[in-house]
Amino acid sequence: MDDLDRNLIELFAAEPRVGVLEASRRLGVARGTVQARLDKLESSGIVTGWGPDLAPEALGYPVTAFLTLEISQSAGHEAVAEQLAAVPEVLEAYTITGAGDLWCRVVARTNADLQRVIDRVVAASGVQRASTVMALATQVPYRVLPLAGQVGRVD
Repeated sequence: MDDLDRNLIELFAAEPRVGVLEASRRLGVARGTVQARLDKLESSGIVTGWGPDLAPEALGYPVTAFLTLEISQSAGHEAVAEQLAAVPEVLEAYTITGAGDLWCRVVARTNADLQRVIDRVVAASGVQRASTVMALATQVPYRVLPLAGQVGRVD
């Protein structure tokens, strides 16, 4: 990644609907250059999507919790993850090290609704136990953009 790639990423992150022609005008490069760079960033896996970012709170899911799941080793992580993917309130799931086997970020409509979500997660075949931690406030939201600014730079 070079400065043009970083500038493109920053521009499209700030204004996702800016368009290739306007981006080329603002960055002072040819439209074809912008399109080629965007295609390269996408094909290399750096840019993973162009869809809208959604706010669970605005969709009626203001409660966020983190579940640490212990699973039966014979069940396998992939089989459990496949079942978790069928639960709309499960936003992410990761295989982890430490006391648990899988970590999930989930959302719910209310604190009481969180129990329904947990029950649905625990009902997945292979899940033996879940421990839950509720999020009180977001201090640093999920972000990757600052990493793009660091690629190729030495501090």
